[in-house]
Amino acid sequence: MRTTCLCCLLLVVCSRLYAQRIPVNKYGLSVITTQQQYQQLIKTDSNQQLVNLEQFIPGIKKDVRYATTQNFTHQQLYTQTTIYLRLPAAKALKAVQTALQKKGYGLLIYDAYRPYHVTETMFRIVPNDLYAADPRKGSGHNRGVAIDLSMVDLKTGKPVAMPTDFDDFTFKAHQNYTPTDPTVTANRKLLRDTMLQHGFKGSRTEWWHYYLPDYKKYPLMDIFF
Repeated sequence: MRTTCLCCLLLVVCSRLYAQRIPVNKYGLSVITTQQQYQQLIKTDSNQQLVNLEQFIPGIKKDVRYATTQNFTHQQLYTQTTIYLRLPAAKALKAVQTALQKKGYGLLIYDAYRPYHVTETMFRIVPNDLYAADPRKGSGHNRGVAIDLSMVDLKTGKPVAMPTDFDDFTFKAHQNYTPTDPTVTANRKLLRDTMLQHGFKGSRTEWWHYYLPDYKKYPLMDIFF
């Protein structure tokens, strides 16, 4: 028992010492900026690992708009479309996919882990933290535990009807908006209920955005994979 407690204490101390070595940006935030820093982090805590969602969750679909100019910034923000989440978030999302498949649906991912400098770019274009994360705080996306997503119908392979398209900044994207089409309401409710049942929290202004409530356990990152 004493040996186990000592090992746990050493792990906490090592993690804190490493956290102190993460560079601090102009806002006073610790942000991992190199692969070496990231590799050192996952050596102290395997749950910090970012996993490729397409490899981890069979059958998952994606539509990474930020790798194109077809997004609210009208800029190509990503150079590739690989989608990542921290291991605990990926495990929870895998459970969501399994639950939805039993009902004839699958997940469609718009965005997952997002490098910190992309958040800075987004906020310069839309400086409203209801829709774009304030870089003075950072985003759950920058921590690898937030996800933007919808669903596809497994029979047709097409996205289901939702209140709006992804990244719509109108009231229709809010969770308290009441769609006129009951099918849309049901689709949104199924996604939300399933995500909440598996440990995610939702946004009140974006029906597509979910995150792990313990997001502060995961450092901000600004590296591409």
